[in-house]
Amino acid sequence: MSTIDLDKDSFQSAIEDGQPLIIDFWAPWCGPCRNFAPVFDSAAEQHGDITFAKVNTEEQQELAAALNIRSIPTLMVFREQVLLFSQAGALSSSQLDELIAQVKGLDMAKVHAEIAAQKDEDEQPPQ
Repeated sequence: MSTIDLDKDSFQSAIEDGQPLIIDFWAPWCGPCRNFAPVFDSAAEQHGDITFAKVNTEEQQELAAALNIRSIPTLMVFREQVLLFSQAGALSSSQLDELIAQVKGLDMAKVHAEIAAQKDEDEQPPQ
């Protein structure tokens, strides 16, 4: 599967899609971004059960600002509308493969239960 381009209008629907979503925030002038692009594209070809997306931060400044992107490349991973990973810096092919394996192996029921428990804890009045 190839990568898709996201903008502020398509971002929310991409997160709401049932598949895991890996987003590469990049810019055309960024050397590390250009070096990481073939690694990202290769992973996209190998994992048809994951949506791989790119956000050009030069063209999508509003979206990048809303997501607090401070340096590029930055990778974000969403699954079932939960942000699971956000990190600046390019990954090697093996690091990206390891990240993908971790995302696929997550028990999302447990993740959602932990989020709900944290939310309940946050809503408790201070003692």
